[in-house]
Amino acid sequence: MTTTDPRAVEEDLRQRVTDFLAAHDHTTTDRLEFLRARYDAGLAWVNFPVGHGGLGLPRSFQTQVEVQLAKAGAPDNNPRGNGIGLGMAAPTILAFGTEEQKKKFLRPLWTGEQIWCQLFSEPGAGSDLAAVSTRAVREGGDWVVNGQKVWTSSAHKAQMAILVARTNPEVSKHAGLSYFLCNMDAPGVDVRPLRQITGEAEFNEVFLTDVHIPDSQRLGDEGQGWKVATATLNNERVAIGGGGGGRESGMVGVLSKTWREHPERRGAGQHDKLMRLWVDAEVARVTGQRLRQKLAAGEPGPEGSAMKLTFARIAQEASGMELELLGDEGLRASDWTMKRPQHVDFTGRDATYRYLRAKGNSIEGGTSEILRNVISERVLGLPSEPRVDTGIAWKDLPR
Repeated sequence: MTTTDPRAVEEDLRQRVTDFLAAHDHTTTDRLEFLRARYDAGLAWVNFPVGHGGLGLPRSFQTQVEVQLAKAGAPDNNPRGNGIGLGMAAPTILAFGTEEQKKKFLRPLWTGEQIWCQLFSEPGAGSDLAAVSTRAVREGGDWVVNGQKVWTSSAHKAQMAILVARTNPEVSKHAGLSYFLCNMDAPGVDVRPLRQITGEAEFNEVFLTDVHIPDSQRLGDEGQGWKVATATLNNERVAIGGGGGGRESGMVGVLSKTWREHPERRGAGQHDKLMRLWVDAEVARVTGQRLRQKLAAGEPGPEGSAMKLTFARIAQEASGMELELLGDEGLRASDWTMKRPQHVDFTGRDATYRYLRAKGNSIEGGTSEILRNVISERVLGLPSEPRVDTGIAWKDLPR
């Protein structure tokens, strides 16, 4: 597409989808083959480059594609089932990967043939990701990885993982990291469930013992892992906090519904509290739209930290108010059996689940305390916190 007229682009895109549906009857075509053909036609994510599932268009046009295909009854790629792959791994591979890596990984990632997880956090390196101790040592054409990762969503169903490991302990902690694409079915990968307060085990701990990763699956240069990981984390915070639903989506929508259905339970001052949350959620939703437009134009910035911080606060306050409205009824958990969910539903199940699950919103994707530091230093330009580990080799840091 060479024209920049939005109406002309919209019409051309509509015709592309129409022609694609005419050439690929989803009622008679295998679902996977249909999705592969859609990727090859540039209708997977239209903001990606031609040849990598896109058409080089603004991301805002993706909604048009999704709506038109949904009206036709065409299958989607189950985006909720591969949130880490689509929201974090894909844009990172696009930004830092070689052409060979993009061709190898982006297509099966988008079609759902490969589910992805994130091997970042460790028992001794949660908020301070740069302190990871998982080691990757070069042996010929491979890297041999040993260590432990924790709080890994979807590891129990993933075929691939984005992994940060220490490749040089002789330099400062930020400088000695490298970023890899790890096969989860490789020998030495051991996934174990972590049961949460909700009863589910959506998270895992992952043990890596002499896991071999070919150097061709290193993303970015050796020692560039912190830069690549930062881009991934910015994408993660947009994915968690940037939203994408309409007005009254998310926990505020659940709370508003409860408020309307139970007028007899409303207490003094609760209307003002609800309205404050509702306005905050609407401001966050509109801001999220602008942030996603910026994301489509290039690498996300630190502004995503503010969105994720706001999302966590609203979700926790709204789920708490829902329990206040429901009283004893809100304390009845419908199911506490051990589950391995296919995806996380922040607003699903019952009020007890929503309240307990929301507690994790201020931890996952970067703690609220860390995000406040990012906002103060990188958005507001305030002085940095004193750091005593600058310029010290990682191996010499106390642990």
